[in-house]
Amino acid sequence: MLLWSPQREYRTWMFDSRRWRHYVPRPDDIVIATYPKCGTTWMQRIVGLLVFQTTEPKPITQISAWIDRRIGPPIEAVVAAIEAQTHRRFLKTHLPLDGLPFYDEVKYVHVARDGRDACMSFHNHGRNFSDFMMAALDKSGLEDETIARPYPRIPADVKTYFHRWITQGEVSGHADGSPAMSYFEFQRSWWAARDRSNVLMVHYNDLKADLVGEMRRIADFLGIWVDPDLLPRLAEAASFETMKRDSDALLSSMASIFKDGGRGFFFQGVNDRWRDVVDPEDLALYEEKLRTKLSPACGRWLAGGRGAAGEPRLAA
Repeated sequence: MLLWSPQREYRTWMFDSRRWRHYVPRPDDIVIATYPKCGTTWMQRIVGLLVFQTTEPKPITQISAWIDRRIGPPIEAVVAAIEAQTHRRFLKTHLPLDGLPFYDEVKYVHVARDGRDACMSFHNHGRNFSDFMMAALDKSGLEDETIARPYPRIPADVKTYFHRWITQGEVSGHADGSPAMSYFEFQRSWWAARDRSNVLMVHYNDLKADLVGEMRRIADFLGIWVDPDLLPRLAEAASFETMKRDSDALLSSMASIFKDGGRGFFFQGVNDRWRDVVDPEDLALYEEKLRTKLSPACGRWLAGGRGAAGEPRLAA
């Protein structure tokens, strides 16, 4: 049953929420929802391992469609591909919850990460786009009347980029997040749904600290039984080192959008690279936005994971 329709449109060089109008849910669908560079591909790999229960590296873009991505096949081709899938479907989105249709029979897995870490990761990500990808992003923006300009280049200096990310918005009503939507508005939308029975909140730090335990928690939420003897092997296949080793197989044709291929996509996977790098004034602005736009519990969770906000259901 549809609980609510999208409440607003999100259109950037990379995303177009209107594409979700074509989505027809199945009762056991899984939607993985993340702000960019918060563990999206990691969660797609984890869910794929749980669904297929084999460590074989399967092409993520083929088994887990990104519906709102406007760079790539037309939405009709994407819908045809997911309609033809016979395995349990798990889809990807980079949209806030108010940009999505929300169904009570669909499971939503939201993965979060400290925004400072996400920003640092996207700096490397955006700097690694190939000429082919940059041309496609330029075309996407120029052809959309709500954008009408080329894709903003990511500056080489990470401090300059962080300042732009924390002070410049690209979506109406958002005051930060360039070249995507506001990190704070995104997190607020998903935090508000944290107590719904079909929403699971997962944090990047918790995945790093206890991957086996978090995969067990995710499997329980999805109603997937996993042999206890198999789970550690599945977790090893989901480790950063193994995913980087298997990057060409996991990313398949998507590797062509990066200068360094799949290995460039899996850069470091570490946190706290912003320390002693970003200007103190911009870090103070980040903290101010965290305090004024989000609840204290949400801010604690974003900074530290489930243990920082309270277990098992996150505090108000």
